[in-house]
Amino acid sequence: MIYSMTGYGRGSAVKNNFSAEIELKSVNSRFLEVFLKLPPSLVDRDYELREILKSKIQRGKVNGVIQLKTSARNELTKVNEERLRDYIEQIKKVKRAAHIEDELKLEHILSNRDIISSSDIELTDSEFEVVKRALKNTITDLLKMKKSEGVELSKDLKKRIKSIEQKVTSIENGFKKSVNSYYKKLQQRIKLLTKETEIDNQRLNLELAVIADKADLTEECVRLKSHLKFFIDSMNKHSQPGKKLNFLCQELNREANTISSKAVATSITHKAVLIKEEIEKIREQIQNIE
Repeated sequence: MIYSMTGYGRGSAVKNNFSAEIELKSVNSRFLEVFLKLPPSLVDRDYELREILKSKIQRGKVNGVIQLKTSARNELTKVNEERLRDYIEQIKKVKRAAHIEDELKLEHILSNRDIISSSDIELTDSEFEVVKRALKNTITDLLKMKKSEGVELSKDLKKRIKSIEQKVTSIENGFKKSVNSYYKKLQQRIKLLTKETEIDNQRLNLELAVIADKADLTEECVRLKSHLKFFIDSMNKHSQPGKKLNFLCQELNREANTISSKAVATSITHKAVLIKEEIEKIREQIQNIE
């Protein structure tokens, strides 16, 4: 099953007069990176919250915001009136020193996050259980979107793999004919160049056979098909196939390059180029797979 690294989740939990609301956003990253914006009352619980996330998410850059509310204590945030007064006074001094006539607006005040701070009331174990439940609900919502994105990624990847398979089959069906044609052209070319010179036909045929054998693409086509089959199997069976699929893309590209370099017909070279284009598109897509 494929999961995208891109997703958004929102969740909450309530018990009595206490509630927790959480938002999670996930984007591409080579490893798992977790950044949580926590109120002071949750700072000492940061490790536990991260461990819950790590148990459900393997890769991606995850940003989370947790807000706590309680009707008994009002919202667990407050305005620092002393800092607010100092901040306004500092703005006035700057305006006077710089001879600025603009009026002080609310947006100028709200841009200073230190003015609004969370209260440092310590959470009870019961309240922290509410936070954990809210986080698990949010992760479930996030994974739902990641799975939905993954389904669309899977459809696109399978379509591209099918396209590559068709081109490989076409190369298999056509390269023997191109090798035979190449062999005959070499024979005619050599006879033309050596028409007044006595040559060893047995040795000539042997050399031509060696050259033709080097243009044989059977092994490359077999390996390509094997990699494609393994690619589909990895998508369907592995829980976090992102890194494995990236490695398989490298192997697919290597075989396509070999086919391109060994091809003796322009039609096969063109097909190899089209295969490499599809591989590059697949590589771009799998950068978003967990």
